[in-house]
Amino acid sequence: MATPQGESEPTYVVSDRQSDSSSTSGSPSHEKSPLIVKDDSDSDNKTEKPKPEKLHFKSNRERVCVILCILFVEMCERLTYYSISANLVLFCTNVLKLESADAVVISLVFTGTSYFVPLFGGFIADSIAGKFNTIYGSALIYFVGSALLPVVAIEFIELTNGQHVLTVDQKRIFYLIGLSLIAIGTGGIKSNVGPFGAQQTEDLGQKSVQTFFNWFYWFINVGSGIAFSVVAYIQQEVSFVIGYLIPTVSILVAVVLLLIGRSSYYNKPPEGSAYTRVVKIMCESVKRVRSKSVTSSDVDSYLDRAKEQNGGSFADVHVEEVKSLGRIVPVFLTIIPYWTIYVQMSSVYFLQGERMLLTIGGFMIPVSSLNLFNIIIILILIPLMDRLVYPCLANLGLNFTQLRRIGFGMILASLSVVAAAIVEVCRKQDLRTNGGIPQDISGTVYNSSSISVFAQIPQFTLIGASEVFTSITGLEFAYSQSPPSMQGVVMGMFLLTTGLGSYLGSLLVVIVNAASHDDPWLPDEINDGYVERFFILLAVLMILDFIVFVILAWRYKYVEREDVLQLDTSYKKPQETENSVQSQTQQAGDTAL
Repeated sequence: MATPQGESEPTYVVSDRQSDSSSTSGSPSHEKSPLIVKDDSDSDNKTEKPKPEKLHFKSNRERVCVILCILFVEMCERLTYYSISANLVLFCTNVLKLESADAVVISLVFTGTSYFVPLFGGFIADSIAGKFNTIYGSALIYFVGSALLPVVAIEFIELTNGQHVLTVDQKRIFYLIGLSLIAIGTGGIKSNVGPFGAQQTEDLGQKSVQTFFNWFYWFINVGSGIAFSVVAYIQQEVSFVIGYLIPTVSILVAVVLLLIGRSSYYNKPPEGSAYTRVVKIMCESVKRVRSKSVTSSDVDSYLDRAKEQNGGSFADVHVEEVKSLGRIVPVFLTIIPYWTIYVQMSSVYFLQGERMLLTIGGFMIPVSSLNLFNIIIILILIPLMDRLVYPCLANLGLNFTQLRRIGFGMILASLSVVAAAIVEVCRKQDLRTNGGIPQDISGTVYNSSSISVFAQIPQFTLIGASEVFTSITGLEFAYSQSPPSMQGVVMGMFLLTTGLGSYLGSLLVVIVNAASHDDPWLPDEINDGYVERFFILLAVLMILDFIVFVILAWRYKYVEREDVLQLDTSYKKPQETENSVQSQTQQAGDTAL
């Protein structure tokens, strides 16, 4: 939609130094740590901003109750999601009788879809249904999908004395349907529940919003911690029926909590999605590429053809905002292989852990509980980096910029798979030397190494440490380098890199096994395969990707945060500002678009 006269156009000023917000240590997070960036630009701005409209809550007690409902909804949702994903590979191999490689592919596709759907969840909430309705509808879909899983896990042949039975093929079909519904449900909730909770506090100021997100991610860690410890143990050592009933009840509790606060929520009506404008601008630009009214010499980018001054339908400000994505997207593309390594925790690392010693003094450790070390290192490193390391580096005059932090996280991720490869070589050598130990896991006996599963701690902690640098800083980068109106789009695109990384991981498994068909790297019994080669392949791909990232980072020019936020108060006609806009565009290095 074109901007009427009187609206202002942003001025993008580029600096070779890191923007103020980028050096702030209060970094946002991918999921398990605070998302809000400390933005001190307001304190330097002499223009007094209008105060947010006071919300309708009758009392502080009512507001607190509403916020607690949202926080517990998120905790229940994350408990449900991680309870399902934690032992997904185990259920696929032991109950559904799938080969290990197929189980890994299903796990990665499920994760990828869960991070792909939020793009549509955010669009539906912003354009059609509103955030509450989208969250509530998604939770209902989530519940139906979750309820299918304990049904699949039930042994009907024993329950009905052989009168009724679900075949393995039928179980597979119902299980995949359930996972599909869960991915849709979690995507609709993931993209909206955080912003919806923040809406309940936004009239109290930025500090209140930041406090909400700090508690929001604390509740996420509580939910995931319970899933990876208590629920994972029940699924592995007691029963998948009970282990899947727990997340089903959990998401049902989330639905009830949503309804409890329904009459008190502050719910903004849908106002339209920035995605729509981005797509319209790109489509119109493509259609007008062959237009004789605008030659290539008249525009710096094909997107300029959509500008009003070139006969298009959109104000210059909106086109320039879309063009700004071209500076950010190439960086995002290099983060995709990072997520391919990250998702190994719930897939190939799991297969490796199944075949390592899980008992300590007679107690059987859940294989997926190693994910707790990922959570622990994140909780330790965030305050450490925030309060000690980053300030010390700044005092020493060392500029640990956003892109440097992201690159450092990539190095840690590559070290994680190298560590996993070393563990795999040692594990198989132990098997050849000592013959292995029979180990019963959820009814299936595995020939396991005598090396403790705790040998996997380095690879899990390295992944967790990498998340602090690459994932958290990636969201900070997206926030600080995008215009305010495009932040929702950019954040959604960053989440999409996680999904694409999962899809890439599943594709690599298929390609590797197809290429090594006679002697597969990832056979059904990985003791007979070459998983260490797969890990080294991932490390090599990450290093190559890192080289490309370094080239992009070297050429990247940071946009000053205060200039991204600042809008020129006088909106000039396109003809009058053409030269200045072209000058600013050249100064910024323009965009890949």
